[in-house]
Amino acid sequence: MRLIAVLAAVLWLAACAISPRATAPAADPFAAIAPAYVKLVLGVGEHEDGYVDAYYGPAEWQAEAKANKRSIPELKAEADRLLAATAAIDARRLDPLSRQRKAFLHAHLTAVRFRLDMIEGLKPRFVDEAKALFAVDLDLKPLAYYDRYLAEVDALVPGDGPLGDRVEAFRNRFVIPKDRLEPVFRAAIAECRRRTAAHIALPADESFALEFVTNKSWSGYNWYKGSAHSLIQVNTDFPIFIDRAVDLGCHEGYPGHHTHNALLEQRLVKDRGFVEFSVYPLFSPLSVIAEGTSNHGVDLAFPGAEKTRFEAEVLYPLAGLDPKEAEAYDRLLQAMSRLALARMTIARDYLDGAIDRETAIAMAQKYQLISRQRAEQSIRFTEGYRTYVINYGLGEEMARAYVGDDWKRMEQVLSRPTLPGDLLR
Repeated sequence: MRLIAVLAAVLWLAACAISPRATAPAADPFAAIAPAYVKLVLGVGEHEDGYVDAYYGPAEWQAEAKANKRSIPELKAEADRLLAATAAIDARRLDPLSRQRKAFLHAHLTAVRFRLDMIEGLKPRFVDEAKALFAVDLDLKPLAYYDRYLAEVDALVPGDGPLGDRVEAFRNRFVIPKDRLEPVFRAAIAECRRRTAAHIALPADESFALEFVTNKSWSGYNWYKGSAHSLIQVNTDFPIFIDRAVDLGCHEGYPGHHTHNALLEQRLVKDRGFVEFSVYPLFSPLSVIAEGTSNHGVDLAFPGAEKTRFEAEVLYPLAGLDPKEAEAYDRLLQAMSRLALARMTIARDYLDGAIDRETAIAMAQKYQLISRQRAEQSIRFTEGYRTYVINYGLGEEMARAYVGDDWKRMEQVLSRPTLPGDLLR
């Protein structure tokens, strides 16, 4: 009888193992929301050039967005519908990754909805716009706070006359000749890649193309094309200083934007079917993560004095510069880095109407220690991208605090549905 009972139990367990109820996977609560979100973002992109920073989903979705352009009211209604549907998903029934996915979608749908209001003419306060688009709370310091750091820079730069002019004259000794830009940048990017690949498994077929361009409001840009391929562009409107080669190599490439997008595509879109990551809306919380980790990636890949050492040993000779001056130049750059967040205060004051354009240019010259021409470029960027400027300085602070020197944490941030608030935990 005991043997019969055991056999019966085994047969019952086998029946359970093959029954539809036991094997049917749980329904994906995002199955309808995720593709609708992608199509919504593509629809918004038909109303604002540059809003869709990258897309590598089904080509027919993009064709549909172009062929059947939805009106702003239609897109707002769809955003509201998807927000309600996402909010209705019971987070208690989700695994940790799915809870992150829900939060990510809700935050990005919120940003889409707010951006639609802006496309129709809404001009919000700087802090309100930053909160709605990028899911961050701002606590900006007054410009006077940065005067102490100007004094530190002043002590490092010899000569008389305005500090900005002296800094510009000193930095002009470290300009990469135009005919040497390509070998210097290729060497820098190769080293950034080597150091990143030692810690993060990159897709086997990843690659990039490098171009030098002009007439841009930015210094560098990564255009992610999908299939682990990027176009990295470097703006040559102004002379390029030697330190920018590693900065842009890490920021636009490794472990920056190219690496980030390639990991999202491979690990979330292809491996998990999270189709919402096949589109990147520029004005979204994802940009805080993207710009912040890309900036911090420089220090992560080149900790301590390693960046200056590599530049002196490899890049300075390629550029025809004197490597003996590398340490003095690095000391100046370290002092200037403490002024980085002043850019956000200038942008806030200008966009909120507290200062006029000419004053904003003058403040950029003073606190960013740049020429008038570079200051005008900086303000043009602010006029075009508005609160996006917060993503560089604030995003870097958040990424540095969370990641530190931990490559595993960096990889986690780059390959999961990460929001700015996740970096505060």
